[in-house]
Amino acid sequence: MPEERAYWLAWSQISGIGAISLKRIARHFGSLKDAWNAPANAFGAVEGLNSKAINAIIRERTPNSLEPEQLLKRHLRHNPQFWTPDDSEYPRLLQEIPSPPPLLYYCGRVLLAENQGDTPLIGIVGTRYPTEYGRRWTSKITRYLVKHGFGIVSGMAAGIDAVAHDSCIKAGGRTIAVLGTGVDTVYPLSNRQLYRQIEQNGLIVSEYPAQTKPERGNFPARNRIIAGLCRAVLIMEAPKKSGALITARFANDFNRDVYVLPGSLDNSQSLGCLELLNRGAHVILSEEHLLEMLGTMPYLDPIERSPVTQTLPQLEPELERVFQTIGTGAIALDAIAQKTNLPPERIMAALSQLEIMDLIVQLPGMRYRRT
Repeated sequence: MPEERAYWLAWSQISGIGAISLKRIARHFGSLKDAWNAPANAFGAVEGLNSKAINAIIRERTPNSLEPEQLLKRHLRHNPQFWTPDDSEYPRLLQEIPSPPPLLYYCGRVLLAENQGDTPLIGIVGTRYPTEYGRRWTSKITRYLVKHGFGIVSGMAAGIDAVAHDSCIKAGGRTIAVLGTGVDTVYPLSNRQLYRQIEQNGLIVSEYPAQTKPERGNFPARNRIIAGLCRAVLIMEAPKKSGALITARFANDFNRDVYVLPGSLDNSQSLGCLELLNRGAHVILSEEHLLEMLGTMPYLDPIERSPVTQTLPQLEPELERVFQTIGTGAIALDAIAQKTNLPPERIMAALSQLEIMDLIVQLPGMRYRRT
């Protein structure tokens, strides 16, 4: 609802109301406009709101302090591009976490299919001071994932993040940078050229408004957005005290899979990775092994849309046989072979023809579903 944008903005200005509390308020009242106009005694029933937060709401939402529509007009002068959780363009997976950013600013190229979860996104993060081994494997794995249809999300920090973004772009892939500053602020300055490349070919997002400078507290919060946008997170190299481990913790909290590049006990930059492996993270043994594990991720349920009647063309018997094994959920090539009992070359020919006819789509990991 367009009018709700003003209220997401206004509520985000109330001191002591963070992303988790705001999601609870929106859920409790049904809309933030209704919440804005609710009587003071109604907020005691909202889960997790303490007296300090309720007093701040009562004090700061008065017309003399904040008028949502006027606030939005002023805000748009410097921040023309942002989404709220009520916008259809807001990333679908990010809406599912407990603390979705009330405002998500962006610049670059927006792909709606990506925001709706149709393109699988993988987070790749790690130390700012990687070894040659960490850089090499980050580049290899990034290029391999791009080749198999994955998009790459990272934090545009120096080190592993920059390698992941750069390798993705060079492989012709799609990358998203999540910043701990405003989307108009490059940090570190050594990433200026990388920033321009991502802006031209990918997407840059942040929960912080324009001209927000780098502050230490912004980056751990930024890491939850990296984890929230992705189906899985890869930790390439990380010492014991590393922001990448915070991203891994968020990924676990959000039920995302965590994959770790194993390293040496002699390398301090790998000790955090080894701790993650000891706690049950998946080990990356090769590019092929990683792709095989990612192929087991369940396909997202399609977003409900207005029903469309589709008239299927008359298919030749063998095409029909293959087509009938494929539903709206993803199915692996091996499963199609088992169900049809056809030779591999004839299955591949049939799949190619069905793709050309726009009846099916291929997903990463040699999986297929109906369009």
